[in-house]
Amino acid sequence: MHHLTIKRVYEKAAKNEYRILVDRLWPRGVTKERAAIDLWLKDVAPSTELRKWFGHDPIRFSEFRSRYTEELTQNSAVTTVIDILAEHEQVTLIYAAKSETINHAIVLKEYLESMRMTKRS
Repeated sequence: MHHLTIKRVYEKAAKNEYRILVDRLWPRGVTKERAAIDLWLKDVAPSTELRKWFGHDPIRFSEFRSRYTEELTQNSAVTTVIDILAEHEQVTLIYAAKSETINHAIVLKEYLESMRMTKRS
């Protein structure tokens, strides 16, 4: 079973994890070496318009989740993540948002896990 997790870019990389940066913008103050990113997949991030609308406002998170999930259903970059999940035992979605409970990586992880569950059914 392949394991999918999320982590802030500021957290140290674990051994044997394949790290995908899922932000459209490179995180401020983080060098490429420190980030230890295997793939920067900008296209799987929320659209610029949606990201700006959301603004990490907790009140908007529910609506953001719905809108971003809808974007993901139309996003071909999701296939890239699914392929990587098939190839690697440990995949970590890396994000830079301050909140560990209100961010797009959570929504992306939930979406990918729901797709995996659907395929099993």
